[in-house]
Amino acid sequence: MTTTVYVPSDAASLSLGAEEVAQVIAEEARVRQMDVTIVRNGTRGMVWLEPLVEVTLSNGRVGYGPVTPADVRSLFDADFLKGGAHPLRVGPVESIPYFAKQERLTFARVGVTDPISLDDYLAHEGYQGLMRAVSMTSADIIKEVTDSGLRGRGGAAFPTGIKWKTVADAPADQKYVTCNADEGDSGTFADRMLMEGDPFCLIEGMTIAAVAVGATQGYIYLRVEYPHAHRALNAAIAAAYAQGYLGENIRGTGKRFDLEVRLGAGAYICGEETSMLESLEGKRGEIRPRPPLPAIKGLFGQPTIVNNVMSLASVPIILQKGSAFYRDYGTGKSRGTLTIQLGGNIKRGGLIERAFGVTLREILYDYGGGSASGRPIRAVQVGGPLGAYLPESQFDTPLDYEAFTNIQALLGHGGIVAFDDTVDMAQMARYAMEFCAIESCGKCTPCRIGSTRGVEVMDRVLSGQNRDGNLALVEELCDTMLNGSLCGLGGLTPYPVQSAMRHFREDFEKPA
Repeated sequence: MTTTVYVPSDAASLSLGAEEVAQVIAEEARVRQMDVTIVRNGTRGMVWLEPLVEVTLSNGRVGYGPVTPADVRSLFDADFLKGGAHPLRVGPVESIPYFAKQERLTFARVGVTDPISLDDYLAHEGYQGLMRAVSMTSADIIKEVTDSGLRGRGGAAFPTGIKWKTVADAPADQKYVTCNADEGDSGTFADRMLMEGDPFCLIEGMTIAAVAVGATQGYIYLRVEYPHAHRALNAAIAAAYAQGYLGENIRGTGKRFDLEVRLGAGAYICGEETSMLESLEGKRGEIRPRPPLPAIKGLFGQPTIVNNVMSLASVPIILQKGSAFYRDYGTGKSRGTLTIQLGGNIKRGGLIERAFGVTLREILYDYGGGSASGRPIRAVQVGGPLGAYLPESQFDTPLDYEAFTNIQALLGHGGIVAFDDTVDMAQMARYAMEFCAIESCGKCTPCRIGSTRGVEVMDRVLSGQNRDGNLALVEELCDTMLNGSLCGLGGLTPYPVQSAMRHFREDFEKPA
């Protein structure tokens, strides 16, 4: 009898030796004349257990991890193909508390299926959302997305349905759907995990968007540092074309949608939608003044949907199960689930998908297990390098767009980076200014010059020069950048700087 063994092929697992583990399992099975099929899946998101090897039994999948090549022989000796006892055995994977407490909607298939097998995708409810969408009117599709409460997962949290309606209502012979997969925020990896672990989900979401607004061409703008995602996307797109889920006559419906991947050149600023559009047009990635909005005049001057990976990947389940199903998750105006990426000084880093409303403290301790160093967690940065630094007194804040706005913070893409009590928050504030200075496109003066002057003034603060005066100057610079920058890079850099000054003032006042 053939036993199916799953070994992840995502970037995180490969960096931890998954390729060698798969090769050694195959060789050991050959030597022992055991019938084994190895499927390369995506990661379940429990990175501290990677490479996590799963074995299919009659009652589900049992995991062993983290597995090294040196462990493989002892796994076979322990009869792991039948779920045998071994020090690395973690039991039924979906019963592991870290995983079992999650609410996986967008990531339902990640780690479960072969990412580039269309048959596997279809066998796990794939393309059901698209098949429902093609039988609906444009207005009804957009209403479903609007009623679900889905908001942009890229950081701005703009209602997705409103953006789609604007594109649908704009008169044009050519419209576009673009996906911003230039995942540049520190501590974020959900986009990469989704594209490596379930690329068809993103493709289906983009196809539904195209049907909704009348677009016929789509582009995935992928960061060049994601070669594994690039290969998975291209393989999935080719399979979708071969089976009629992309192309000039989608599944015989008369609908047309063509899709391709374009690689960025590594500029953080191209995570901003108009800079991405400039880059897609072959130009230098710079901010466009708005208005006009991309929904009116976007790629090549045509009406364009610009959503990020998580936004578009949330669409298939909304169309499959209906807006009410999705809306029932979450709290307040934050509906559905958030893909939380937990990293930094943390014992159990990884990806967690939970409905909005879970608190930072739950994420840090119930999931993360506290700091990796064993020391107290002093601060967390939520929302990437432009997110505020939050002290322990704010760890009970629910992950909710409005709740974070109320404490002068932002959820952004859902990345959480933890720091223990050895961190120097004055140095972290300086880093925020330096990051902006390096990554600024230079289009506007507040961002280009303000961040450069900010680094200089922070250096004077850190060296003890006229601290009160220079800290006041930092506040003035932040006010100028916040209110005068053309986009969120300069406009949000004050968040980490001001929050560090507000909550960790002692670090700015200690002797040089």
